Amino acid sequence: MKFDEIQIRVRYGETDQMGVVYHGNYPLYLEMGRIEWLRKLGISYRKMEEEGIMLPVVALQVNYKKSIGYDDVITVKTILKNRPTAKIEFEYEITNEKGEILTTANTTLVFLSKKTNRPIKAPQYVMDSIYKN
Repeated sequence: MKFDEIQIRVRYGETDQMGVVYHGNYPLYLEMGRIEWLRKLGISYRKMEEEGIMLPVVALQVNYKKSIGYDDVITVKTILKNRPTAKIEFEYEITNEKGEILTTANTTLVFLSKKTNRPIKAPQYVMDSIYKN
């Protein structure tokens, strides 16, 4: 599975006084998409952490095209950009119910050993889950 989509209804507390999603909430939407993508592959973020593997974001870029407002239903599409190595890269599209692209983004995360605090190769079970087809 190289991509996944989730839907989110924007809550009032995620918006500013103008009823527009506050820019600091976009990374949370991206994280929700990424975590669900992993979960649907059978990969538990919690299990990785229990095994001593962290996955911090080391780069984030967000391009705001159109505003997202309170009570909007958005779709976050999470796309695996490249074959994971010691890093894993994603691209995202956030669309509204009309299918209009509201936001594009990308993130880079690094597989990191909790013990050494150094990058490591993507675990084999992650690679197997992504490329099992």
